[in-house]
Amino acid sequence: MPLKYKRILLKLSGESLMGDKEFGISPDMLRYYAEQILSIKDTGVEIAIVIGGGNIYRGLQAKETGIEKVQGDYMGMLATVINGMALQGALEKLGVFTRLITAIPMQQIAEPYIRRRAVRHLEKGRVVIFSAGTGSPYFTTDSAAALRASEINANVILKGTRVDGIYTADPEKDANATKFNKISFAKVISLGLSVMDMTAFTLCQENNIPIIVFDINKKENLAAILKGEEVGTLVDA
Repeated sequence: MPLKYKRILLKLSGESLMGDKEFGISPDMLRYYAEQILSIKDTGVEIAIVIGGGNIYRGLQAKETGIEKVQGDYMGMLATVINGMALQGALEKLGVFTRLITAIPMQQIAEPYIRRRAVRHLEKGRVVIFSAGTGSPYFTTDSAAALRASEINANVILKGTRVDGIYTADPEKDANATKFNKISFAKVISLGLSVMDMTAFTLCQENNIPIIVFDINKKENLAAILKGEEVGTLVDA
């Protein structure tokens, strides 16, 4: 099928891997995401992934435990590596060639981040999983997704969530919230809508990388987006 996007960066939250668990990784959800990625792999799209670590550790927890923020942020980065390893294992079990790349050197388990090498993996049809965030504290995995998408010249960031787009308010709390099918970067800022953290959002805006926020839990959505169908909410200039 003709593809609207040749190279994508898929942003997944760590919490999404929990399924109905209170923490950790649900085998069912891990398998589901691997199957979702496999379902679009054969189209020829080049796939990069950034996954969070909130199912294992969140920086917010650091305040409760008395751990300083920088230390807590590094702990969160390590959580993303664990999730990346899990997703890599699930994908390779399905026969998908992958490369786990980390912003913090861990040569026994992953490749260090080298931009040109990462792009070459994508060109060869391998799924690239970026882990350990940006490698620096104070930056979220949203920021890591925006940074890596900019560096590899991704055509779009696909942010998989549990809701089907961006609304005027939280649709899980406000029954009167209305959905945007398309919205500009400027309007998101003026309305104070929460799409990504501001650092990540600004980076996408400055580098003209559109963002699609969509419901990852509907199996047909990823393939539909690649076909150019209107799914979720498109944030663009």
